[in-house]
Amino acid sequence: MSTSSQNALSWLTAWMESRRVPLWGVADLGKFSTPTDEEGRGFPRAVSLAIPMDPEIMVGIQEGPNQAYADEYESVNRLINELSVSLASEIRGRGRRAKPLAASERSDPIDIKGDFPHKTAATRAGLGWIGRHCQLVTRRFGSWIRLGTVFTDLTLPSGTPFDRDYCGRCNKCVKACPAEALTGNSWVPGLPREEILDAQACDQWKKEHYPRYHHGHNCGICSAVCPCGLKLVKETRGGWALARKADEKSQAAIRSAGPPPEKAAWPSPPGRKPLRARRPRGSPPLRPGLGDPPGSLRTGGSKR
Repeated sequence: MSTSSQNALSWLTAWMESRRVPLWGVADLGKFSTPTDEEGRGFPRAVSLAIPMDPEIMVGIQEGPNQAYADEYESVNRLINELSVSLASEIRGRGRRAKPLAASERSDPIDIKGDFPHKTAATRAGLGWIGRHCQLVTRRFGSWIRLGTVFTDLTLPSGTPFDRDYCGRCNKCVKACPAEALTGNSWVPGLPREEILDAQACDQWKKEHYPRYHHGHNCGICSAVCPCGLKLVKETRGGWALARKADEKSQAAIRSAGPPPEKAAWPSPPGRKPLRARRPRGSPPLRPGLGDPPGSLRTGGSKR
């Protein structure tokens, strides 16, 4: 790793830690067509970041979305947009190009997609894989996350891309989808979206049944039943649930004491609840870019 790349990585790691972004990575997008800057130039890489949703809210939408979910969805997207705009601004301040990608914004309402798939950047950065519900699944938070992307030409080592899914034989999301929009196919890089999801059927169901939640853009049932997310509820309903009811002083004391023995912990974004990690059954071993604390990116064999 060059000195400039190491310096950029150290700066970015400190930036993420200071804003308590719990999961992020760098994607090599050299072979992809990306959005362009003002001069029509694309970007060779992107910073992908993930912010978790409240697990208690997510577990409550297995039968359909509610107002708490709609509010959480909007709140997390707002936070991601603020982080993305801020990061892009600071990268430009360092003399490099950068462009944030808005969270959950449709630029093509006909084909129901945005300017670039956040999930592509995330899988390329090593944050997770695509499940049978066509959502990113991470080792730390399952699919109970929202994604942000910042395109850049800042010289950074990239993460190790995922080349398969780790859902095994699980198809709970497929069975739970009320629109019957999921095919049940397993993901591999480059697989067309329609091989996994009938986006039109999904969109139509939401508009017909849940129009009061962001004009029919919210559902979340398939994600809510995912075992990789449900494991979080078991954790947060344990001893650390007491921290949620404590005041800020008590929460700080609990965090400073550290998690129980043999339980890994990770920081929470500002104002969000602390969560703990557990490796889902069938998932790959730990590696930089896949659920390790940001500081661990300085070590190991990652190309990031």
